[in-house]
Amino acid sequence: MAMSFMVFGQSVLGQSMSKKFKSVKAQIEINAPAERVWRAMVLDYGEISYFSPYIYASDYEAGSVKGELGAQRRCAFNAKGTRMSHERIADIDHKNMVMRNVVFDGEKLPLNFDNSQAFYRVKDNGNGTSTASYEFQFRTKPGLMTGLVKGSFQKQLAGTLIGLKHYIETGQKVNPETGRYKEIKKDYEVKTGDEVTLLTKGNFNY
Repeated sequence: MAMSFMVFGQSVLGQSMSKKFKSVKAQIEINAPAERVWRAMVLDYGEISYFSPYIYASDYEAGSVKGELGAQRRCAFNAKGTRMSHERIADIDHKNMVMRNVVFDGEKLPLNFDNSQAFYRVKDNGNGTSTASYEFQFRTKPGLMTGLVKGSFQKQLAGTLIGLKHYIETGQKVNPETGRYKEIKKDYEVKTGDEVTLLTKGNFNY
């Protein structure tokens, strides 16, 4: 697929994205510099379980030790590790803070791996805060499930961004083992549109 909307500084072969896919997006403002957010989201690639309420464990794979082009990680979505994904950084642009992540293999995931990818983006707001966003483009296997799971994927993007914000601003981990997400998610409201924007209660701008 020709990605005309951005130019990456570095790239490796990734998904073909040759079939029709769905897309979900979410974003959140974080009270931290863009460099700090980029480090947590991308440079500390193997540590997504520090802030995702849906990931029980995450580890680097294939000799990877940091978030860079070609880095790989494994993410476990249940305590036994029987439902998991194997992921890779397929494109990365450190200057513009954009990364393309692909799930190239997995167990018990309803994804067409050749037609699924995610974009991680961080924007410097110029006032000491940053906006972090996820965009997930996906096709399921079987294809009939694509429309059915869209809401679930949107919920996971939003929850992971809430966990990321809490982790960066407080240093407290957010994952299934800590159980913090159930409480902290009450502090957020959702502004819907072309994408989901998560807003802290009492700080609405719409």
